[in-house]
Amino acid sequence: MTTRYTQAEWGTIINEAEKDIPSSFPEYKAPILGTPDFANCIDHTLLKLDANKDQIDELCEEAKTHQFRSVCVRSIWVERAVHNLQGSGVLVACVVGFHEGTHSVSDKVKEASQAISAGALELDMVMNYPLLKQQRYSQVYTDIAAVRNVAPHPVVLKVILETAQLTQFDIIAGCKVAEAANADFVKTSTGFGGQGATVENVRLMKSVVGPHMKVKASGGVKTVNECVSMMEAGAERIGTSNGVWIMKEALALLEDTTHAAGGRDRKNSRPSDSLTRMFSSS
Repeated sequence: MTTRYTQAEWGTIINEAEKDIPSSFPEYKAPILGTPDFANCIDHTLLKLDANKDQIDELCEEAKTHQFRSVCVRSIWVERAVHNLQGSGVLVACVVGFHEGTHSVSDKVKEASQAISAGALELDMVMNYPLLKQQRYSQVYTDIAAVRNVAPHPVVLKVILETAQLTQFDIIAGCKVAEAANADFVKTSTGFGGQGATVENVRLMKSVVGPHMKVKASGGVKTVNECVSMMEAGAERIGTSNGVWIMKEALALLEDTTHAAGGRDRKNSRPSDSLTRMFSSS
């Protein structure tokens, strides 16, 4: 596969993008809390290595109950999730090159191909961010483009930058390389590589990709307030293992808004870990 630009051309593209970063950022409108549009922004996630079939089944049932956009799982669980979710409208997303991102191009292509064959309609691939930090942009581009080649539209391709490991310049560069490779989303984090999503990084990523791509915030998003903050910063998708709790909070707030007066007795206690599945964030 040929590279799209020379090293000098990559440098020009990235430097121009850095110059275009605004001094202030717009605030985006989040969907109304607790509504189907709000739930449709959530990728309900379970990526722990020791996840078992019962937990995957529960994840899928929760996704169906709340009508989340997708469940996001490792490749070993794609076929089971697809079976569980058949006819529900909930999609299956599979991680690729997770979580280090340093897998060979051929391994990522194989994993992506197998996931699609098993029924995954979305891929969350980890960028080879060590190469990005070394400014080896053509190799990073080839990595993403190879996965895109075996996962053409309508498969949705999200590229995880692992922002906690990157400088601001690296984040800008990662966004531009992912855009050049025709990815659909840039995503903040795996949830396994340091600090997860931050409002500042989501704003930066959205300012770089503009209307050409979407942003997914993931890693450490555990409450409805954090979720809304990410959406207002420009995220159109939220990856979280805490979707059930976020929806519980969102529905309670929606009820408070709809029924401002009234003496109902609502418990404010956080649901059990078996419901929130607080294994990891993605």
